[in-house]
This record gives sequence, structure tokens and C-alpha cells, in this order.
Amino acid sequence: MNIGVLLPNWVGDVVMATPTLRALRRHFPAATITGIARPYLLPLLSGTDWLSQTIPWEHHGRGWIGRTWRLVRQLRRERLDAALILRNSGFAAGIARLSRAQQVVGYARRASRLFLTKSLQAPRAGNRFTPISAVDYYLQLAYALDCEEEPRRLELPVTDADQAAADAVWESLELPDPREVVLLNIGGAYGNAKHWPREHSIELSRRLAGDMGLTVLILCGPSERADAAALAAAAYHPRVLSLADEDVRFGPTKALIQRARLLVSTDSGPRHIAAAVGTPTITLFGPIDPRWSENYQPGAVHLQLQLECSPCGRRVCPLGHHRCMRDLTPELVLQAVERQLNPRPIRQVA
Repeated sequence: MNIGVLLPNWVGDVVMATPTLRALRRHFPAATITGIARPYLLPLLSGTDWLSQTIPWEHHGRGWIGRTWRLVRQLRRERLDAALILRNSGFAAGIARLSRAQQVVGYARRASRLFLTKSLQAPRAGNRFTPISAVDYYLQLAYALDCEEEPRRLELPVTDADQAAADAVWESLELPDPREVVLLNIGGAYGNAKHWPREHSIELSRRLAGDMGLTVLILCGPSERADAAALAAAAYHPRVLSLADEDVRFGPTKALIQRARLLVSTDSGPRHIAAAVGTPTITLFGPIDPRWSENYQPGAVHLQLQLECSPCGRRVCPLGHHRCMRDLTPELVLQAVERQLNPRPIRQVA
């Protein structure tokens, strides 16, 4: 059995797809399972044993046509019995069909229906899609290949090499006991509407460091180094630090998140990594309905204000005031941090 899986385009979605990959491997233990994804995402899955091999495919930017035809030729050589499309993309489904896979399984959305041999319908209420966790959304594709029901638990391994790289960062920044370290992530690739205001992040960092005696470590990716450095500098406290000058590959990032006491994050990739490695999380929700990205992390805290205009689902605030994130004040988040550090169970505040 040869199975190709076209993985999602974003960090959080790839992590939310891990139960699906686990289900495939459990049901097809001897299968060759090939994961296809954008190159920067593949290291996220390092250390897993669900995929037999991976193929990097960057479908944006100069040269994408040549890269895509090379992918098609490579997949044809694999003689796929099935291709699962974990993207709402007619283009991705078309590539799978060109690969001559015997089955092309995905959701009948946009132009995808033209290329699928087995199509699933996303849940709707009238003309609108019903919010459903991406975890469940992807698992339904595995079930379409007769996989048994799989726990929704997200999973990412942290290797010895990841831990060693994180040790180097820990030593470089002279970080204290992990129980005294809180991670902060305020960005997100989706768009500005998901971002928490910079001034709020500065105030929260100062209060966590000054009032609670914690060390705040600001997370960042390769393209966010300057913002993370500027935020730490603006907080102007010796216990507010950033990864701006450190190793920000997925391996050490997974290990750093795993060993920290708590993560405070916008609705973006790091919160799902935290769920996959077992780190308590507080998520700041703004324009997106939390049901779309529910990752079933036990004890997670979701903060979202109940406003007439939210959740709007837009990448940029259509009204210009960005109240869904701006009115989510540092004081509200600080209260959630205090409760999360207390062993009493709590699900939601604000």
C-alpha cells in the first residue's frame, strides 16, 4: 500500500494533522506513507515514525511550475494507491489526480470536487460552513480509508538533538529553572487581526517579570526576529528576553516549549506545538471562532471577548478598531496566568 498525504500549509494545521498521520500508520503499518509539504514545515515532524518519506514542495514563488512537475513525476513513480488532500485546494487535488493515484480523497470544496475520486462534505448550516476543529476535519479523511477511530491527542516528539539545541539556548540566555519561565507569542501568519497589541505585550511582560518574578521568553520565527528583539528591548527588564539571536528552528523550539512552565499565545502555531508536547497554554482569540482550531488540550484556557462584531474571521479588522484583541487587556491575561499557575482546574475566563 502506497499512500501520499498532501499536508496543510501552516504550522498549527500540520500539528493538528498528527492524529490523522498516526491513524494512517496504525491502520497501515506496512504501508509506504509519503508526506508532501512546504519545505519549512517538514522539520516540524522530525522524530515521528508515521511517514516513510517526505517530499518538499514549494508551490509559491519563482520556479513553482518546474517544482510542481517534478513533484508530479516523483509521485507517479511511487504508484500511489491513495492520496489524501489535507488542504482546501483544487490545485492540490489536481496535483494528486495528475499523480495517477488510484484514489484521491478530500473535501469537495472549491474546485477540489473536479479531481476527487472519494469526496467528503464539510458540515454546513445553510450556506455557511459549520465550525469544526481541524483535528476532526482531517481525521475524517483517514476514516474514509477505513482507519479505526483515533484519539484526538496532538503529538510531536522532542528528540535528544532537540533537547541539546534547547540546552544551548538556555545556557546562552542564562535562563533560570524552567518552572520560572513563561513563553510569550503574540504574532501569527494569518494576518494582523490575530495579533495582540504590542503595548499590551510590553505591559504583560513587565508585570510577569516585575510583579510575579517570572522570566518571560518571547518566541519568534526566522522572519520575526526584529520584532521579538524590539519587544524585549521595549519591556526593559532583565527578566524579559527573546529568541531573536538564538536558534529558532522547530527542533529547539519544540524542546523550549516543552520545558517551560506556561505559554501565552495568540491563535497560532506555537499553541498547537505546546498542546503536542504537554505545556499548559493560554490562547488569546480575536477574529477567529475557537471551534475551528480546537486542539483538545486538557486544561487549556481560551480568552475571547464577546463582541457584536466578533468572531468575524477577517485577516484585517474591517471596522478598524481591532477591539477583539485591543480590549483583551493585560490585566485580563494576567488574571488568567495567575489562575493557570494555580493547580485549580479552569477552562475559560473573560
